[in-house]
Amino acid sequence: MSLIPLILTSPILVAVAYCDLRFMRIPNVLSVLLLAIFVVSSLVYPPVDLLARIVVAAAVFGLGFVAFCARILGGGDVKILSALTLLVPLHSLGLFAYVFSAAMLVGIAAILTLRRLPMAADHGWKSISGSTRFPMGVSIALAGIAHPLATVAFQSL
Repeated sequence: MSLIPLILTSPILVAVAYCDLRFMRIPNVLSVLLLAIFVVSSLVYPPVDLLARIVVAAAVFGLGFVAFCARILGGGDVKILSALTLLVPLHSLGLFAYVFSAAMLVGIAAILTLRRLPMAADHGWKSISGSTRFPMGVSIALAGIAHPLATVAFQSL
């Protein structure tokens, strides 16, 4: 039950990855959709769990804001990661951190590989041909999609 809201975000996270790859921008509507899923699913969370999720997401937003000011993260990255954190069950936040770290490594490797392809400059996707920055939305989306799978895998051990 605790992973269902996170699983429901998969199509939104695919859109996050696409938009960040294609345009190097994450539309605000995608963050709002994640927040809407949180609001609807919050009806079944105990109040203590709900408050803890909000505190964790606020901390992620605060740290993300500092990273945004230092030009390490984009604004869309901060908003989508904070909204996604609201949907991660508290008991698996540590696992989410590991999955996110692995997703960053996979994302960086994939983008660097794509940028080296001869045809990379021809298709016009900003993250591959027009930017030297990393589209963090790809890793955020990958972590959000992979986290439920990793949770189930580690529970079966």
